[in-house]
Amino acid sequence: MPIPLVDLKAQYRTIKDEIDAAVSRVLANASFILGPEVEAFEQAFARYCETKHAIGVSSGTAALQLSLLACGVGPGDEVITTPFTFIATAAAISHVGATPVFVDIEEDTYNIDPTKLEAAITPRTKAIIPVHLYGQPADMDPILQIAREHGLKVIEDACQAIGATYRGKKVGGLGDVACFSFYPSKNLGAAGDGGMVTTNDDSIAEQIRKLRDHGRTSHYGHSVVGFTYRLDALQAAILNVKLAHIDEWNQARRAHAQAYNKYLTPLGVITPREKEGCWAVYHVYAVRLPKRDEVFQHLRAKGIGASIHYPLPVHLQPAYAHLGLPEGSYPVAEACSKNILSLPMYPELTEAQIQEVAGAIRQVLG
Repeated sequence: MPIPLVDLKAQYRTIKDEIDAAVSRVLANASFILGPEVEAFEQAFARYCETKHAIGVSSGTAALQLSLLACGVGPGDEVITTPFTFIATAAAISHVGATPVFVDIEEDTYNIDPTKLEAAITPRTKAIIPVHLYGQPADMDPILQIAREHGLKVIEDACQAIGATYRGKKVGGLGDVACFSFYPSKNLGAAGDGGMVTTNDDSIAEQIRKLRDHGRTSHYGHSVVGFTYRLDALQAAILNVKLAHIDEWNQARRAHAQAYNKYLTPLGVITPREKEGCWAVYHVYAVRLPKRDEVFQHLRAKGIGASIHYPLPVHLQPAYAHLGLPEGSYPVAEACSKNILSLPMYPELTEAQIQEVAGAIRQVLG
């Protein structure tokens, strides 16, 4: 049987009655825009992330854009982030008129390298966006210390990392503000798009609540020019059901990662490394290995849903050619992009399937 990269149907089958009841409730109440379903999910999400505020928005990208605006980032500013991430991280910076400035990554965690941050700071730098890539927290202590020394805001891109912890604290409450995505394939996935902003800062929370909904202060009162970036009530109801299961699902992902490590390490595959003090949730199980492209094609031919996150760093994307950053600008990110491979990862995965994936890799690597 094929082994998909992510099996959303398998997850739905495990909680079908709960999801169907939530959807029916929203349809019966006909309260589709903000309202009690969104408020209930926001409150539950804030409790889960141990933050004062959680504000539902339409996507993870919207969460990043609104967070930048709420932190006062705009035209002429620079925001430091990683080149080894989904393009949305940089795109949100561009959307507010600022310029993304990249810092290379750590080879073992694929997260932004704090030792290289200081050299990237200029008088125009306004914020840092560390990405908790693949579900592993970035090394936040030195990032936060550098930010404090230079008066910079820290915006966590936690879009892949709900439930992950750094030194015993949940991601989402480590920086000034944090952003989550509920894209269907995420650990906590909606039946469509959705996102969330978490913060302990009252003023940031107030600004984001206004910006997501046309800048409203009343139904026809608008204090700022805002957006239509609201979280859909139907998605909120579905996500609130799933939130009750997220710890169980994350534990399953961690167990699958350990099984993969057991079978792949003897083959010379570089498996994920959790940094001391980090508790990863493995949104993506990414390995580095020789003959990456050959292994990738072999797995796909056998019906195994491998993928590559990410085959081209952001600075080498055509969309960012105007920055004039040639190949060689960020050598660690570029090297990792050439041999990294994502393997099937979802809570319902079985050890037999993991063994099958490992066996297929062994056929190429020997």
